[in-house]
Amino acid sequence: MSTTASRRTTTDTPKADSDQAVRETLEDYTLRFAPRSYRRWTPMVVATTALGGIAYMADFSIGAGIGLTHGTGNALLAIAVAAVVIFVTGLPLAYYGARYNIDLDLITRGSGFGYYGSVLTSVIFASFTFIFFALEGSIMAQGLELGLGLPLWLGYLVSTLMVIPLVIYGMKALSKLQVWTTPVWLLLMVGPLVYLVATDPGTVDRFLAYTGTDGDGGVNTASVLLGAGVCLSLIAQIGEQIDYLRFMPPKTEANKRGWWTAVVMAGPGWVVLGALKQAIGVFLAVYILAEVGPDVAPEPIQQFKGAFDAMLPSWLVLPLAVILVVISQIKINVTNAYSGSLAWTNSFTRVTRHYPGRMVFVLVNLGFALALMEADMFSFLNSILSFYSNCAIAWVVTVATDIGVNKYLLKLSPLTPEFRRGMLYAVNPVGVVSFVAASGLSIAMYFHALGDTLQPYSPVAAVVIAFVLTPVMAIVTKGRYYLRRADDGIDTPALDPDGNPSAVTLDCHVCHQSYERPDLAACITHGAAVCSLCLSTDKVGDHVLPAG
Repeated sequence: MSTTASRRTTTDTPKADSDQAVRETLEDYTLRFAPRSYRRWTPMVVATTALGGIAYMADFSIGAGIGLTHGTGNALLAIAVAAVVIFVTGLPLAYYGARYNIDLDLITRGSGFGYYGSVLTSVIFASFTFIFFALEGSIMAQGLELGLGLPLWLGYLVSTLMVIPLVIYGMKALSKLQVWTTPVWLLLMVGPLVYLVATDPGTVDRFLAYTGTDGDGGVNTASVLLGAGVCLSLIAQIGEQIDYLRFMPPKTEANKRGWWTAVVMAGPGWVVLGALKQAIGVFLAVYILAEVGPDVAPEPIQQFKGAFDAMLPSWLVLPLAVILVVISQIKINVTNAYSGSLAWTNSFTRVTRHYPGRMVFVLVNLGFALALMEADMFSFLNSILSFYSNCAIAWVVTVATDIGVNKYLLKLSPLTPEFRRGMLYAVNPVGVVSFVAASGLSIAMYFHALGDTLQPYSPVAAVVIAFVLTPVMAIVTKGRYYLRRADDGIDTPALDPDGNPSAVTLDCHVCHQSYERPDLAACITHGAAVCSLCLSTDKVGDHVLPAG
């Protein structure tokens, strides 16, 4: 079957879902392939925008919590172990997102999970966004309470509501926000640390000698792995990085150096800055512990207030600390709200075949986050993150292994990612079984079901099981559940001669919009082209190609 750009039928009338979806998704190509015509940013602008999203303060709290409990030595090793795992698993995901211009959910569909199977991981990712939105909102509320006297409950509400206007407008607005606020944020974050180290070298000695409340001064495996488990909760951050990296320009011979630099720096490279922030969090917590006391040491607002106290006039300390916290919270929480809304909308649209509008799920995500804040999640932060990390690790390692091993080494998984309905099986046991087994067993270990001795090893179990089981399942199933059909019915190649997604446009006969080639498939009923989102919202399957 073949099609052309001009073919339409007079009986086709756009459905209400399609009309609404077209109006909203063409702003930033929600739920679909991001076309070349929209991707006008340079690699460095995309990278700067993506890195702006990791300006969160949670790293300081995470580092502080680990350091205060397990001591500096164990904390630094835990941070390093987690950073290596996050970097290695994040690289193939970032490459696929930037190379093929699709988000992590679309990558997951064709990397072992299937069209409906990846709904599991969409919920995991959406949970990541509202958990960390709540964490950042709590940190901002602490700053507003200290600086402006706002009660915490009101600070939670303010930190939630203020991001709504910023997140409505998608990538265009977010890129401007992130680029212009990053220099101020960097100056306020790095300045106090440099000053403290330069003027009082003894702070470094106290930092390195700190043993923690549960430590004995030495390094031990259990403490390192428990700390790494908390840090590894951030492994799903690569999904938010890819929400920006999917707007990378095509990789060519002329731009490949800058393209790769941007992908590595803004993809897995985010964890380098994240690990540094966690280490700074340990340093500042130890400093505040000596100056103020243990109760406030994990709070970033108190950490930076203490650091600013040492270098600035007293009248300037609180305003600058509050400004730093507010800038950081806005920079990350617009990303959390944006990415979370994409994940929820994507899952809902696939399951119900109805597009409710992304704004609905912006509000849903913020509602979950606000509930967590009002429940004082900050006080049991490490417990939440340790539990959550098992699910996040299982998902990311499964997808990364499918790309690195099943696609490139075993060649059992299709090299070019597939995400369109009709082209994929509903569920692929390769990813789903690996993910469920890895997350289920590691969670059981975390809750002491396999004994106290193995409990600290739950994140290691999640990594190992996902890494081993993913290729084993591909071999057992012989890769037969990846593609429901290999031919999408359109003669025009989906990739250009450089291996980039083709910029050739065709008309969708349902919504009557033009889309670039990778976003379309042939329609079984009409013989014309239909876009991926109209396929997703086709309630009766009139347009879906048969298995073949």
